[in-house]
Amino acid sequence: MEQNTVRLTVAQAIVRYLCNQYTVIEGQKVPLFAGVFAIFGHGNVTCLGEALENVKDELPTWRGQNEQAMALAAIAYAKTKKRKQLMIATSSIGPGATNMVTAAAVAHSNRLPVLILSGDVFDNRRPDPVLQQVENFNSPTISVNDSFKSVTRYWDRITNPEQIISSFPQAIATMLDPSDCGPAFIGLCQDTQELAFDYPVEFFREVIHKIPRPRPDTKSISEAVEMIRNSKKPILIAGGGVKYSEAEAELEALAINRGIPVAETIAGKGTFTHDHPAHIGPIGVIGSSSANNVASEADLVIAVGTRLQDFTTGSWTVFNRTTKFLAVNTARWDANKHQALPVIGDAREALDEIESSLGDWQSQEGWLSRGKQEFSDWNDLLDKLQKPTNAPVPTYAQVVGMVNNFAGENDRMITAAGGLPGEVSKGWRVKSPNTFDCEFGYSCMGYEVAGGWGTAMALEDDAIPIVMVGDGSYLMMNSDIYSSVLTGHKMIVVVCDNGGFAVINRLQNFKGGKSFNNQIEDCKVVEPFYVDFAKHAESMGALARTVNGLGDLQNALDWARTTDRTTVISIKTDAYQWTPGDAHWDLGVPEVSDSPDVQAARQEQENIRSKQRIGV
Repeated sequence: MEQNTVRLTVAQAIVRYLCNQYTVIEGQKVPLFAGVFAIFGHGNVTCLGEALENVKDELPTWRGQNEQAMALAAIAYAKTKKRKQLMIATSSIGPGATNMVTAAAVAHSNRLPVLILSGDVFDNRRPDPVLQQVENFNSPTISVNDSFKSVTRYWDRITNPEQIISSFPQAIATMLDPSDCGPAFIGLCQDTQELAFDYPVEFFREVIHKIPRPRPDTKSISEAVEMIRNSKKPILIAGGGVKYSEAEAELEALAINRGIPVAETIAGKGTFTHDHPAHIGPIGVIGSSSANNVASEADLVIAVGTRLQDFTTGSWTVFNRTTKFLAVNTARWDANKHQALPVIGDAREALDEIESSLGDWQSQEGWLSRGKQEFSDWNDLLDKLQKPTNAPVPTYAQVVGMVNNFAGENDRMITAAGGLPGEVSKGWRVKSPNTFDCEFGYSCMGYEVAGGWGTAMALEDDAIPIVMVGDGSYLMMNSDIYSSVLTGHKMIVVVCDNGGFAVINRLQNFKGGKSFNNQIEDCKVVEPFYVDFAKHAESMGALARTVNGLGDLQNALDWARTTDRTTVISIKTDAYQWTPGDAHWDLGVPEVSDSPDVQAARQEQENIRSKQRIGV
């Protein structure tokens, strides 16, 4: 008689199910879940840990040092794989779980998939309150895992063995849906994990997932074509969604055939190479004067795969108030922003249909050339700012320029919060598509090193992750240097030490405030002192050097290429010189202050707000 059930614990069934999920990348069938980042505790070690140990060669488990960091590494892996292959992050109950809330917020903000499996309280409540259980006086059904509800696309708590049969397919469908893509969270009650159940064998059949490409509505395509035909000076804004759709060729065809300049968002940077004939630079608050100047003259913005956050729009001051918007996006939420004409569907399919329907339409004569001239002027400025000098403390621009020149065509640059996002968005000249990762959707300090570790796992051939991190972010989260050494995933980490949170000090001063609590020398400390980042990295098994000036930096980079493990280079950088090109940014400035500087900054802020488009 054919056996149609198999008796497994809940944890064992979950792991077996996950091991039977596959996807196709470049024609090759590969596991959908490439591995598990795990820190075990009493909430996940005895049951889920036992199940994972049994498949350690099929579904490798990597031990992290910090739950937030390992979930960030999982996010970087998915980003590098263009959301086609995923990682799992698992923690115990309590602080291990809540450590991952920030990482879930990063994934949610950036529309990136990661599966989070966390231990949870006892469903039977017999031993309540258990260690690391935070009791809610009003509802015993609430645990700290409910905090994930606001930062995940899919949330569930498993209290019964049968529930995984319906829950896990929905979690995977959410993570692979281009319109809903984001993190999925599943809480696993400790007493439920241990329960055995006769699961149907069909639940464990091999599934090959295909990421859908939803076609846009034909009427919206017609309206989009009409809107473009009525424009004279349109621009394209390439967001991260262009990469995930792999719509680069279709974007290029529309831009080149129709004479439309292309600007890039932070997530979209690397859609085109720096010297692509339609590329005019990054746009927005940490963008280029070239893209921002052209955008101010545009009569139509075709926003593709972007959520149009304030750093892209300059808090909606970059564009003319009469500029029209056309938004191509798989997500209804993102497509319907700011009174845009929404074209809801896959970017590749939408752009192809729009281009093929435009007939002989062209943008105004000389419009693309206008953008290229602005971009040429921008490149001249970069050349000037990045030119090496003998100054004892180099600028960010000089360090970025030297690291950029050193990077191989397929090496991938990783950075995040602080001053570096502005400097690399403006000054990093992308050599190959999909080699640039700046986490600035949630501006998460600490992403850099963890992201480098996840990226190293995802990269192929001889490509190396090059992490650029400020001293502030390094001090916040650096332990995955140790993880990368332990697991043999090499990265090169360049620590730009400017003595504190220099970019926030810049903002503080720019808005009229005095330097306070940002640079170490301006904090309440016994005496200003500085960390020896090279020695710190060496203590975690990395190779490291402290360098003085650009000449030493070049030599250290060449050496780092030859090493057999993660290599860290620390260099002092100027805390007060920045690359220009910024757009306006709306943020709170005191309405009342005794400081003349703050009063002046408040007036300027009101001037900024007077330039904002009125939208939704």
